[in-house]
Amino acid sequence: MNTTGPAAKGLRLIPFRGLRYVPERVGSLAAVTSPPYDVVVRPDGLLHLESADPHNIVRLILPQAATAADRHRQAADTLRRWLAEGVLAPDTEPALYVYEQRKGELLQRGVIGALALSTPAEGVVLPHEDVMPDIVEDRAALMRATATNLEPLLLTYRSEGDATGTTAVIERTVRRTPLLSTTTDDGFSHRLWSVTDPAELAEIERDLAGRQALIADGHHRWATYLRLREEHPPGAAGPWAYGLVLLVDTARHPLQVRAIHRLLHRLPVADALAALKDVPGSFRVRTIDGTLREAVEALSEAVTTDSGTANAFLLAGDGRFHLIDRPDPALLAGTVPADRPAEWRALDATVLHSTLLDHIWKIPDAPEHISYIHDTEAVVEQAERHGSTAVLLHPVREEVVRELARQAVTMPRKSTSFGPKPATGLVLRSLADG
Repeated sequence: MNTTGPAAKGLRLIPFRGLRYVPERVGSLAAVTSPPYDVVVRPDGLLHLESADPHNIVRLILPQAATAADRHRQAADTLRRWLAEGVLAPDTEPALYVYEQRKGELLQRGVIGALALSTPAEGVVLPHEDVMPDIVEDRAALMRATATNLEPLLLTYRSEGDATGTTAVIERTVRRTPLLSTTTDDGFSHRLWSVTDPAELAEIERDLAGRQALIADGHHRWATYLRLREEHPPGAAGPWAYGLVLLVDTARHPLQVRAIHRLLHRLPVADALAALKDVPGSFRVRTIDGTLREAVEALSEAVTTDSGTANAFLLAGDGRFHLIDRPDPALLAGTVPADRPAEWRALDATVLHSTLLDHIWKIPDAPEHISYIHDTEAVVEQAERHGSTAVLLHPVREEVVRELARQAVTMPRKSTSFGPKPATGLVLRSLADG
């Protein structure tokens, strides 16, 4: 994505001294990595990561204690201990980092660095989702306590697709010996290189200066960065005026877009279906016989029509799958806010929250009522185990996300999951390092 006006500032990505695991002090680099904090399925995934290695990064990004203050204090203490013990150590000189992820035919490459922060009004970094204040506050408290950017956000931009600028630096760099190379349990191989040559850093700087980015993953962490920058006096924010990001050129490496599903903790499937019947004609409801894969295929077919897309959801949790689609237009008109663009009003996440959660099921959007889970099998398994309801959604098309972002219209929170996401734990950024 290029900037759209002469006054737009563009991206400024600066080198930093990466904080990285010392291979000799851990079992393996793969065993200390984690998915981003909001992708970890709790409690199962959390326990698996904690037991993979005593130094797994999840002990910093998702510390476990009785209170929030204790959790943040524990993460800070753990980080200080690992630094003192030499488990983590800073690189000797500031660098940008070329990062590669590969699985089969899927290849993604980008650059990790400290990005100058900007508000949405500045039009340099565009968000596309709303955020939850309680999560931003939790992430901010954790970052204050640790004084560290623990995991990079995933941002995308679009070049002209040629091998110049940042792309040229990346393609030269990957022919060199990497700083690290590992393969994680999900089958992805990860490689990381440092870029310290002044000429190559300048080449990246010139290329990114005319570009605009979209937040693909990490809206809460970006909002956290902005909050913490505001807490420091203008002109004295120093390292707090930058945030750790991975920038990927989607003209070279298109991202995958997946849905984020909902787990409704206190709503059994039978009650969800009964509430739909209490509003006659609200949605068509059908039971889908077959496997999860077959049910997801039925969902995909339901959202695709000759005239475009339609709203549809898949409910699970009682051992079967229930497809709800064809919402009543009058019901949508009476429940979906009318002061947004048509693309926003037609989003599945909009209809789910405005019509189903708020109006029919009357479920507050609070952590004790709703969890957001990326993995389809995991959300169904959790619902069946606890007698709750999983609501499966179909992915939003990337062009819809970008168009809304250009219009400065944010989607309902947790509407999309772009990937592949960077592994957490390969490189951290200390805010105490300047």
